[in-house]
Amino acid sequence: MPDGSAPRLLPVNVITLGCKVNQFESEAIAMALETVRLASTDATAGICLINTCTVTQKASMQSRQAIRKTIREHPDDIIVATGCYAQSEPEALKKIAGLDYIISNADKHRIIEILAAARPLQKNPTPVMLHHDIRREKYLHPTLMPVMENRTRPFIKIQDGCDHFCTYCIVPYTRGPSRSTPPAEVLKMIRSLPLQKRQEIVLTGIHLGKYGLDLTPETSLKNLLQQIHHAAVVNRVRLSSVEPLELTDDLLDFADASGLICPHFHIPLQSGDDGILKAMHRPYDTKYVETLVQKIHTRFPDAAIGVDILAGFPGETETAFTNTFRLLAGLPITYLHVFPFSPRPGTPAFHFPHPVAADTVKKRRNTLLNLSRQKKTAFYTKMTGRILDVLIENRRDLNTGKLSGVSANYVRVLADGDDRLKNTLVPCRITGILRQDAVSGEPCL
Repeated sequence: MPDGSAPRLLPVNVITLGCKVNQFESEAIAMALETVRLASTDATAGICLINTCTVTQKASMQSRQAIRKTIREHPDDIIVATGCYAQSEPEALKKIAGLDYIISNADKHRIIEILAAARPLQKNPTPVMLHHDIRREKYLHPTLMPVMENRTRPFIKIQDGCDHFCTYCIVPYTRGPSRSTPPAEVLKMIRSLPLQKRQEIVLTGIHLGKYGLDLTPETSLKNLLQQIHHAAVVNRVRLSSVEPLELTDDLLDFADASGLICPHFHIPLQSGDDGILKAMHRPYDTKYVETLVQKIHTRFPDAAIGVDILAGFPGETETAFTNTFRLLAGLPITYLHVFPFSPRPGTPAFHFPHPVAADTVKKRRNTLLNLSRQKKTAFYTKMTGRILDVLIENRRDLNTGKLSGVSANYVRVLADGDDRLKNTLVPCRITGILRQDAVSGEPCL
């Protein structure tokens, strides 16, 4: 770039793998990159950022594939890898030719500062690597609130990290200890949303139920929800995932009394066998989970109840798997998220004996997925004829062209109507099941 020429706004491309927390962070980073002018030695250069995941071997592989694909498709652009894979295996990323920056989760909040400081911003013969031990982090660094123009139900990240160290999980090593955003900052983020984005927000975190325990003064998820409710800044709040022990009676009481919390509870169960739960270092047994799910169903009979399950954990015998299947089949669960066990280097379970054969893991996963389909069909059938308040999203369904929205109890509803209904809550009568992931509805206007 000739001396004296003005910095210009570079094209930005952000690719996201993994969880809702990553999605929130990617949108915040993309917004920041779009608003910061960075000088480049190449008039055609842009910035491509890949926010990686490493929760499973497949996620790590997909992260590498996404980076290599981006390098092939954007050979002249500045390529930046960040996220959990960049935190856990930066040396593996250094071997990828064409990658310019490797920025760990511990340094993710500094991406704009790092790139803005590069004068000139240009391709690097070897990657510039910024990597710190995230387990030493004590505070959750402020995150720019993304605009989320295309997201009707914005994610709000309120917590990061985990202190539990389940034997199979790499997350505490890639996300660090539990850290929370102070309640005043959470309210500020919600108020910064345009009014049409405040029909529903999704509160996200790595260990959401531990929210506030690291703050001074100490607070809790329930107390935060109470403050959101009293501030009257949003119509409804969806919780992304809450551990079984943290779905307390107090929290359920508030959800019942306030009407603020969506009747949708996603529970990371992981197994329905007590021996496997103990080996996983999960702090509950199956009797507790059975009682919890029945309690939720009794208090919120139309609530969606989702469950995370790992198939094929080391030592999972046929009897242990049968215990899991029978527990799930007998409970009023709406759907399952099923993951095959993936040994992660650096976790205790990586060295556990008695691994389950890959074909057996695949068979068990498919059995659970089939159960999930049956459960969801039964739930959708139960909803037929009901009138549900549906938040119509900004985008129409690609296959049908119909308006697409989500009810408070997590039913995907497709309905006829014009674009004026987008980003609004619309009562819809459910008329039938359209497909595995959606029902048909008629707006009651």
